[in-house]
Amino acid sequence: MSTSTTARPATPPLPPAQSKLSDLEIKDAQLIFGSVWRELEEDFGRENLRFPKEIILLGGAPGAGKGTNTEFIRETRGLTCPPVVISALLDSPEAQAIKNAGNMVGDRDVVGLLLRHLLHPEYRDGAILDGFPRTKVQVECLKLLVDRMNALRREYYDTPLSIHFRQPTVHIMVLFVDEKESIARQLKRGRETRLHNEEVVRSGVGTLLEDRPTDHDEGLARRRYRVFKEQTWDALQSLKEIFHYHLISAQGAFEEVEQNILRELEYQSTLELDPRTVDRLRGVPVASEIIVHARQELVKRLDSYELEHREVFAKVTVFIETKIIPIVLRHAISGTAHINAEERVLEDPLALAMLIDVFSERGYHAVVDIHKIEIPEKVDLATGAIKCRTKKVFRIQIRFQGSEIRRG
Repeated sequence: MSTSTTARPATPPLPPAQSKLSDLEIKDAQLIFGSVWRELEEDFGRENLRFPKEIILLGGAPGAGKGTNTEFIRETRGLTCPPVVISALLDSPEAQAIKNAGNMVGDRDVVGLLLRHLLHPEYRDGAILDGFPRTKVQVECLKLLVDRMNALRREYYDTPLSIHFRQPTVHIMVLFVDEKESIARQLKRGRETRLHNEEVVRSGVGTLLEDRPTDHDEGLARRRYRVFKEQTWDALQSLKEIFHYHLISAQGAFEEVEQNILRELEYQSTLELDPRTVDRLRGVPVASEIIVHARQELVKRLDSYELEHREVFAKVTVFIETKIIPIVLRHAISGTAHINAEERVLEDPLALAMLIDVFSERGYHAVVDIHKIEIPEKVDLATGAIKCRTKKVFRIQIRFQGSEIRRG
């Protein structure tokens, strides 16, 4: 897969990715993943290992706004399921049982808990992972997971189960702020959390928020940021050349960050759809492609009307000026005008195209619907059949920016 090529706002420099996994680390990851995968096959059956079509790995510097922007990212990608927060999985009953047995929750347990969770039907279309991967072993396990998903897709490609094993898409999304901004936001969050919790305790109303020690100590906040750069950043960077990678500036205001996210997640179906689907849709242009030269093409058409079809063009413009514009003017406040017309000139398809183009050039949006009405004219006395003629009524809708009236 190729990485995203969308132009990005400038971000402060970051450290380069560290060395790749050693042969021993790769072997450890393969053993861990192999063990987890065998358990999944035994517990669920191979044909039921149906993972999300789209996986979004959400990473970010402390204070970059992962929690704030997760909902926006979820809505932008059309996902209805809640994000998978790794820290919450580590507080699950399964993880607690591991801790209660006196064991540490290591990479194997994290990978096992996560993959089981992703098999829930609610994640079939896509999932946002918050806090994964965080180690090099977890990175390698992610690669192995995608390899297995592609293998299952090939295995079930020409079977009735193929819809459950679609081409996987992985996005790496990193929200970034510089060290100074990160520390300031962490400490601000600490002050706000403390004030909120004090009010909850005083009033007995509301829910206590998590109060992190790092949000009250500048030294700890700085250390947390450096851990991000030295560990999490390294892990995410190692995936840059494999999956769709998005480095998003979260330095500005909330609205600016949302726009940065939208720019990064522009339409890219050829990277996400099954190749067979891409071939099927190849003849339908993407909207962004056809609007690039839309204005120039409109001007060219209008000039051709005047130069090559002057008589019809003149009739159309007269009709617009005398019959439509007076009605449009009366609806200047609402911004929508509806006109029914029976003009013979409109029976020419070229005239209809001219009408739409004229309004487009003038900043309106015109839609024309042809309504056919059967009008009874006479009765055949011999058969009793009623003979009708067809009357064409052109229903024209003109939309534009309405007037804003100051009230009060």
